[in-house]
Amino acid sequence: MIYNFDEIIDRRGTFSVKYDLCKAVFGRADVLPMWVADMDFRTPDFIRDAVIARAKGDVYGYTFRDDGYYQAVADWITRRHGWKVDREWISYTPGVVAAINMAVMGLTSVGDGIIIQTPVYPPFIHSVASHGRRLITNTLKDSDHGYEMDFDLLEKQAEDAKMLILSNPHNPVGRCWTRDELQRLGEICLKNNLLVISDEIHCDLVLPGFKHIPFASLSPEFEKISITAHAASKTFNIAGMATSSIIIPNDALREKYVGFVHDTEIDLGNVLGKEATRAAMLHGEPWLAQLLNYLKDNADFAVDFIRREMPKVRVHKPEATYLLWLDFSGYGLSDEELNRRMVYEIGLGLNPGHEFGREGENHLRMNIACPRSVLKTALEKMKNF
Repeated sequence: MIYNFDEIIDRRGTFSVKYDLCKAVFGRADVLPMWVADMDFRTPDFIRDAVIARAKGDVYGYTFRDDGYYQAVADWITRRHGWKVDREWISYTPGVVAAINMAVMGLTSVGDGIIIQTPVYPPFIHSVASHGRRLITNTLKDSDHGYEMDFDLLEKQAEDAKMLILSNPHNPVGRCWTRDELQRLGEICLKNNLLVISDEIHCDLVLPGFKHIPFASLSPEFEKISITAHAASKTFNIAGMATSSIIIPNDALREKYVGFVHDTEIDLGNVLGKEATRAAMLHGEPWLAQLLNYLKDNADFAVDFIRREMPKVRVHKPEATYLLWLDFSGYGLSDEELNRRMVYEIGLGLNPGHEFGREGENHLRMNIACPRSVLKTALEKMKNF
């Protein structure tokens, strides 16, 4: 089956965060929204069919995830990424952000140091600061070849930390970390007894030509110090289904984490989210192959346009995700003026870079998971600005 990613879908009036909260977020309702990380593509038919079939049931009572559900997730990760995952390692939370917060609260103590690699997905910052833990920022280095980890600094910081939250692949800079990079990071964490929370929600959105390496897959030693977060939400556009998988190979660590989550009673789950995830894991690969080709073409189109028409904007072609990280510092605008003019002069709603850490000032994050015609309109607006 050939899927049409050029189709325009009107999402306004559907209680969409991306569209229907524009007035609250940007101060005007008529911006072209390219911010929240969900896609403007139709959720695949095999997922909608599974959800509709379950919705025809007579009762939506308490439900649980059966062995077949967990096995579908385990098989997907093994098949796609070469990491042999035991079904018993997998537990549930409503979302990856919830899982990170649960891990911070349940596995560290107030005052403990937690390392994040900025600029990074804002909930990483909040999950540390909101729970009385000490934020340690291992700032990524922007090179001509893309962003890189600062291992020399990490060596020093790891001596005074208990946990590292890894974005793999990285949101927002679009890096698909290599085996060597992850190996070196893991060795530092192992030497200093750091627990690694690896957010791999974008792992299935690695663009053609690159390969995702699950952090825990590198060695049995790394498995023992890791918690890996996975979800079908970004990949298959089902974030509203509130279902993610948390993989913890270490028995003692898993028991402690699962116990904490169970005590909060957020682990019962979503009756429809379970069916959507199972369908994605069982039937999603042909659709995903077409999606990734479309996203790569969008990324190529956008980066080529920006470099040709707006050479002062610094951008790296993403290796993964459907996000562009745009550096506008060459224009000499303040961060406040950049964001104000982007919204009020040309009507584009992008994520302000400062939300990703102070290193994100004068940057914007742009979601390019949309029909090509919409992307072209947004880029033309930006060019005029």
